[in-house]
Amino acid sequence: MPRVAVLGSGSWGTTFGKVLADGGADVMMWARRAELAHEIREGKRNSQYLPGVNLPRSLSATHHLAEALDGATQVYIAISSQALRQNLKAVRPLIAGTDAPIVSLMKGVEKKTGLRMSQVLEQELRCDPARIAVASGPNLALEIARQQPTAAVISSTSQETAEAVARRARNRYFRTFVNTDVIGTEFGGVLKNLIAVAIGIVDGVGYGENTKASIITRGLVEMTDFAVAQGAQPETLQGLAGLGDLIATCQSPLSRNNTAGRLLGQGYSFHEVVKQMDQTAEGLASVAPILQLAREAGVQMPIVQQVKMVLDGAMNPRDIAPHLTTDDDEPTGERTSNDTGGGGAALWRSIERAFHQLRHGGRGTSRD
Repeated sequence: MPRVAVLGSGSWGTTFGKVLADGGADVMMWARRAELAHEIREGKRNSQYLPGVNLPRSLSATHHLAEALDGATQVYIAISSQALRQNLKAVRPLIAGTDAPIVSLMKGVEKKTGLRMSQVLEQELRCDPARIAVASGPNLALEIARQQPTAAVISSTSQETAEAVARRARNRYFRTFVNTDVIGTEFGGVLKNLIAVAIGIVDGVGYGENTKASIITRGLVEMTDFAVAQGAQPETLQGLAGLGDLIATCQSPLSRNNTAGRLLGQGYSFHEVVKQMDQTAEGLASVAPILQLAREAGVQMPIVQQVKMVLDGAMNPRDIAPHLTTDDDEPTGERTSNDTGGGGAALWRSIERAFHQLRHGGRGTSRD
C-alpha cells in the first residue's frame, strides 16, 4: 500500500485521512497532541472532531512529525491557515530530499500577507510549485466521514501532479476532478467562507430564504469578480470549488463559517464568537486580507464589506442585507458574470460536464 502523510488531525484532516485510507493508502497522520494521536492510533476514533465515526485500520497517527513524514509518497496538509507558516519551518528539512507532491487541504489566506496557502507552501518549503496541489469542493467533513457521496477538484499548475493526487484521493464515495487553475480553486474555497458568514448572520437575525438566495447569488458574482481580477478563470468559480462549495457551506449547519455568522447575527461579538467556536472558522480571519486585495485590484465586494462591518461592530446585523450590491437608488442591470457575456452558457456547460461524468462512471480522473 502506498504510504501518505496527513499533517493536521482536526475534522477535515482526519476525514481526508479516512478518504485516502478507504482509497487504498497506508495513512500516517500527525497530531499536535500526543493524546489525540494515541486515540486515533489505538482506538481508531477522533471523538473530539468526528464523534461516532470509526476510522480505517490502515489509518494511524503519531505526534512526531518526522515519523509521520517518513517514507511518504504524498503529503497532505490540513493546518489552520494562520498557523501554517510556523509549522512549515519544521516540515521543510524533513521533505527536502523528496519529490513527493504537497497537497493543501486548507481554505484561507494568510492574514499578514494576503497570500494563498499554496504560495505560503512554496515560500516556506522552497519547493517547485509544480509539486504543489490544492483540494477543494463541497466537502463538509462530517458528511464525508460518514461516507456520504461527494466530489472535489484537485488543482495544480502541473497536470501530472493534479492527476497523481486525484488518483490517490478517490474511493467509492469520494470523486475527484482535476484542473490547472490553482488561483481560482483556492480563492473559491476562501471566498465562499465569507459569503457563508453573511448567510449565517442573516439566518441568526431571522431573515428567510429570499434574503439568503439573494446573498448567495450576488455573492457568487463578487467571488467571480475578485478571483478573475487575481488571474483565475471564471469557469472555475462555476465549478466544484466555487458554486458547489458555496452551496454546501451556505446551507449547512455543519459549516463552521455559517455557525460563526449565525452567532454574530444573534448578537454575539466577534470575540465571543471566537471563544464559542470549537474549531477555526477560516472566513473570519480572511475578511480583512481579502478586502485589502480587492481594493488593490479595484474590485467592489459590498457583501464582504458588510460582513467586516458586522465583525467590527460598525453595523447592526439586521442591516446587512438591504443593499446587496449598491446603495445607489438608480436601477442597474443584473450582471451575473465578470463580463457581459458567456456567464450563463459557461455555467450550463459546467453542469452538463458534471452530469456526463456521473452518468458514465468516470473511472479515470476528469476535468472540472
